[in-house]
Formats: sequence, structure tokens, C-alpha cells
Amino acid sequence: MKRISPAALIGLAVLIALPFVVRYGFAASEKYYLHLLIQILIWSFIYTGWSLMGRFGLTSLGHGAFTGIGAYVTVLLWNYAGVTPWLGIPVAVVVAIIVALLVGYPCFRLRIVGHYFALLTLALTEFVRLCIVGLRDYTGGSLGTQPARYGDGVSLYALQFEPDRVLSYYIALALWLVGLYVWWRVDRGMDRYALDAASQDEDAAASVGIDVTREKLKITAISAAMCAVGGAFYAQYQMYIGPETIAGLGVSLNIVFAVIAGGMWVMLGPTVGAVFTQVLSEVLRVTIQSSAGLEKLLGTAVLALDTLIYGLLLVLFIIYMPKGILGTLLERRKKKAAVPTASPAQVFPRQT
Repeated sequence: MKRISPAALIGLAVLIALPFVVRYGFAASEKYYLHLLIQILIWSFIYTGWSLMGRFGLTSLGHGAFTGIGAYVTVLLWNYAGVTPWLGIPVAVVVAIIVALLVGYPCFRLRIVGHYFALLTLALTEFVRLCIVGLRDYTGGSLGTQPARYGDGVSLYALQFEPDRVLSYYIALALWLVGLYVWWRVDRGMDRYALDAASQDEDAAASVGIDVTREKLKITAISAAMCAVGGAFYAQYQMYIGPETIAGLGVSLNIVFAVIAGGMWVMLGPTVGAVFTQVLSEVLRVTIQSSAGLEKLLGTAVLALDTLIYGLLLVLFIIYMPKGILGTLLERRKKKAAVPTASPAQVFPRQT
């Protein structure tokens, strides 16, 4: 087993100490910065789950459905059956895996790949969103719903820590570390080579004994489970869920954009993508709120300005930085390190 590098240990120590740095360094804005850090960690976990599929050519536009299933199943079990999220989250994960397998099995058996697979998963997201809206008596419809508060809002039993964001931060940090570990195990396992081979040529992979359908279903189930867990923890942290905030098409597209922006072939790429998108979203929100002239000029269209910018940036990343921010930086560093340094004897060869 490969030993953990000193840089990784230093980075982990920094992340553990970060809430205290925020508390004493930015006391006036402590809750805001902690909220931003928690959002980054939760979405990093979700983005990492999507990248497990995306890096093998399984471009899904339906992972918003799995985050929505995770969030709504957990909340509804708590609100109407009193089932603690400790039990509700595993149930939500099972439901998400079942949905993923029901959709994935016919696709993989019939070899529906590429943009056809993307469109089918896109339809799945819309189906789940419409189910949430249609069951408005339970889900709150398009207005969303809230988990029922337990006591004063701080409860390990109910997984509610709204007043104490430091505790929420450490839970999100642990979740993020679990996501990285899952990515690492998949990347170091034999399944990775099977999926690589299947993504290149399914017939050739099957000819050497690889069960392509089983391998794809396995990675799809893991990816859906991670997104369901992420959606459930997001609901417990935000204490509010709505079809557009956790289960809509915009959620699925944001997942794809963030992973592509950060780099889906690098373990920390989705995390970089989460930092990039969350910071960009906050900058746009603050800019729009502080610019009354912009609102007068664009009217209600200003509400979709972030989506427009995301779409434009996605096109630019695909064209100019297909490996994402982190992937491109690592590639340039590797190329720079591979360039041999010429010795004086090579620059000025001896004359004979």
C-alpha cells in the first residue's frame, strides 16, 4: 500500500484547523465562510461520485435525480415516519441504487452509449423532478419542504446541527475524505482497467473475458450511492430542499460543469471544480446584489445570468482545457519536468 505523502498530511492538518482560523481571523463573517467551506466539501463529494462514471465515458446528465432521491427519501422518512436519518440515508441509498440499476441495465445490455445515454439520463432527472412536484402533498411541490426540527436544532439522532456550523464542517470534511478514498480504491482496483478497456472497445473487452454490463452497473451503483448520500447530508445541513435546488436539471448540469472544469481524471479535480463553481457563484451573487443598474438592464434575466456564464465557461473548458484546471496544471508540470536539461558539453560540443 502506498504511503500517504507528507504534503497530504499537511493539507489534512490545515483543513482540520481551518474552522479555528476562520473563527479567530474572520470573526465577523465566521458563519458565512464556514457555510461556503461546507458547501464546497459536500458538493466535492457529490462531484467525485459523478466523476467515477464520467471518467470512463459514461456521461450522465441525470445525477441530479440521485441527489434528489437521497434528500427527499431521507427527509420524508423523518417527517412522516419518524425514521432517523441514520436509517433513512441507507434506505435512500438503496432506492437510488435500484433506480440506477433499472435505468442502467437496459442501457448497458443494449449498448446505449454516448449522447443517447446522456439524453436518457437527462429524462430520468426530469422524471424524478416531476414526481417530486406531483407529490406536493408530501414533498411541498415546487416550493420544497423542510426536515422537521428536533428539539433546539442540535441533535446527533436527527443529524441536525444548524446552529453549530463547526460540527457540520467536520462531518462534511469526513464525507469528503470518504469520497476521495472511494475514488482511490476504484482507481487502484482491477475494475478500473476493465472499465478503461470497455470505454475504448466493448467487443474487445468482452472477448478477453470482461463482463462489460456488470462492470458498468457496478460503477453506476457506486456513483448513484455517493450522490444519494451527498444529497441527504445536504438536506440535513440546509434544512430545506426543493426540486430545483437538489433534484432539478440545473443540479445535474452544474455537476457536469464542475467536474469538467476541475478535471475528472484527477482525484482532486472534482474538489477543484467545487471550489471554482462555489466561489464563482458567490462572486456573481454579490455582484448582482450590489449592482442595481445590472438588474434594471437585464430585468428578470439577471436570475439566469449564472447559468449563462456556466454554459459559456463549459464550452471554453471543453475546447481549450479538456482535462480541467487541475489536470492541465499537472500535465504542464509533468511536461516541464520531462524536458532534459542540456549540459555545457551538449551546448558547446568539443571540436576535433
